Amino acid sequence: MAHDEALGNVGRRDFLFKVTTVVGGVGVAAATVPFITSMNPSADLLAKATTEVDLVGMEPGHMRTVAWQGKPVFVLRRTEEQIKLAVASKGGLEPMADQQRVKQAEWLVVIGVCTHMGCVPNLEGEGWTCHCHGSQYDYSGRVVRGPAGKNLEVPPYHFSAADKLVIGEA
Repeated sequence: MAHDEALGNVGRRDFLFKVTTVVGGVGVAAATVPFITSMNPSADLLAKATTEVDLVGMEPGHMRTVAWQGKPVFVLRRTEEQIKLAVASKGGLEPMADQQRVKQAEWLVVIGVCTHMGCVPNLEGEGWTCHCHGSQYDYSGRVVRGPAGKNLEVPPYHFSAADKLVIGEA
């Protein structure tokens, strides 16, 4: 009889162990939900997820710098000469055709942060020059002289109208 009671206790003990494990696992999962949701972007950041740019009045050769997600974005209305220079070259250190970097030939949209150390390059000469360490980019935002090893990044964007640009949505 004692042997039968011991077997019953073992089964009960195994059942309690399994139930405790399941309840503990559910408790751990429920406790991690607030931590995971806290890693989602805040409402103010989501509000800045897109930036609309009014292109009215921008003449060829002029550039406008706008903020998108805390970064400067260069919107350059390129001249015919700038377009010819960009198309003739494939870039230097990270070659890429100009047509792959623009949606309309006269408009170049790039994130204005040097890919070497994060400085903001200036538009001068035949493209942008980063005065922090001497990197140079052409009129397509491609790096032609380092130490930067990557082209200026092209953000997702589209034209919502002939004179409106939306940055942050492809």
